[in-house]
Amino acid sequence: MTTAADFIRANSDAILRLWFDAASQVASARGLARPEFTNLMPKFLAALAEADADLGTFSGERRRYFESHLASRIRQGFSAEEVVAELALVRRAAERILPELASRDVPPEKELDRLWKELQQAAATVNDLFARHMAEDEQVEKHYLRRLRALAAAALREGAPPLRERLDEVLALVMQAMAADSTTLMLYDAGAKELTSVASVGVARQEDYVASLEISSFVGQVAASEEPLRLENVPTTRLVIPEALRQSGIRSLLGLRLPERETLTGVIYVGLREQRPFSGRDAARLEVLGEQLTLHLDNAALIQKLEDHIRALRDERELRERFVSVLAHDLRGPLSSAKMALEMLIEPRFAPSDARGGTRVDLLQRIDRSLTRTDHMVRDLLDANRIHAGEAIPLTLAPCDLVAIARNARAELASVHGDRFVVEGDPEVRGTWDEDEVFRCLWNLGVNAVKYGAPDARITVGARAAKEHAEISVHNRGAPIPEEDQTALFRPFVRSLTAKASSAKGWGLGLTVVRGVAEAHGGRVRVESSAEAGTTFTLELPYVSPTPA
Repeated sequence: MTTAADFIRANSDAILRLWFDAASQVASARGLARPEFTNLMPKFLAALAEADADLGTFSGERRRYFESHLASRIRQGFSAEEVVAELALVRRAAERILPELASRDVPPEKELDRLWKELQQAAATVNDLFARHMAEDEQVEKHYLRRLRALAAAALREGAPPLRERLDEVLALVMQAMAADSTTLMLYDAGAKELTSVASVGVARQEDYVASLEISSFVGQVAASEEPLRLENVPTTRLVIPEALRQSGIRSLLGLRLPERETLTGVIYVGLREQRPFSGRDAARLEVLGEQLTLHLDNAALIQKLEDHIRALRDERELRERFVSVLAHDLRGPLSSAKMALEMLIEPRFAPSDARGGTRVDLLQRIDRSLTRTDHMVRDLLDANRIHAGEAIPLTLAPCDLVAIARNARAELASVHGDRFVVEGDPEVRGTWDEDEVFRCLWNLGVNAVKYGAPDARITVGARAAKEHAEISVHNRGAPIPEEDQTALFRPFVRSLTAKASSAKGWGLGLTVVRGVAEAHGGRVRVESSAEAGTTFTLELPYVSPTPA
């Protein structure tokens, strides 16, 4: 009697030939170059030829061959249906041969049933292995998503570093989940229309890498694709990639746009040193992780905006409170002084020379100084409010000389604060500016130099003509302004730690006005401060200021 094993042994070459032709057509329809079982099938048929009583149980070497092969195919993302389809072709190939054989070479029905049962068992094993793998893979995916959520939640706790400062931890988690060797996250700057690397971990760290959205670059192509993008020839690709990545040993890349189909936030890509393609399952997992990461990044950005808005509202409230405080207290002083002097002037018993108030001229001068001081306060308040609202200080532009303005400011400051002021620089610096506003800037800077500088030290007012702009400055000796305070100084009602530590009083509006005047002229103000060199505030003014719209 011819057994099923005898049949396979005698006809394995013909079966393989028929199977390969049919399986190649199936593979081609799926976009593959050859059948997936090309290497496995000869071993499988050889094992069937050696089977005896256990044929139909799908055990021993036959099962081990399949399980090893399937593990590889599962990693590459093939589905159970694709594998079962090729397996089913073995029976069809065998059935095509049977009619061509002599009757003595045809196994009896019960033997063929054992062979068909073997193939059914193999197909069932395929489905079972795939089901188990999918269940395990789903659990692994859930595990990493849970860890990613935990990281994001920890970043939201009060006092904890924000998520943007923990992106290396996030990417290390993604790299582990993908069994990759490197991971890089690039975020999109809509203003610059560029992608910038904000975190990179693994063997191909890319610090400060910036790329455009041009499709000549790998990340540009990723940003333009709604599907995960594979690159399997990193060392030789003509696409633009960081040189550090090209030299890192990474062979394959898998990139994903974040998010896949909405407004671009960024891209993430993982790399492998192993020369193997990323599977469909790899792409699906990166999509799930990328979707979760995008959600957490969006939440972190929203929370940051909310905190910034709350901080801005708090600052706005403090500004209003300071404004009311100024109106209620600081303005009352000079107004009260002017009122008292006026009452003394109109008092019937007041004589031209009176011990209580001095001469009539003295009283009139006191009224004038008080009202001038009040006017300065009101102007500073109104202009600081205008600057805070994003409006420009109105200017009256005319040709003038910065050196002449500096000398006038020196004289006025000296009349109030003593002869500590000197003017240095070029003999003349001419341009088109608002003379009154530039004078006000020098006055504010000079008063600050007196308040917060070293007592009795010389204060220098400088003017010089630079190549592209004119410069006018005020320099004083004394305690330096901390670097972290220097930018905030130009905001309304802000005073540096050095100023707060001194006994001098102020509103913190003078430098806001200085900044506003500089910007209204199309220029800027800068500060340089150190213990060795002292403190210098410098206005850079274009020679011809822009005409207000």
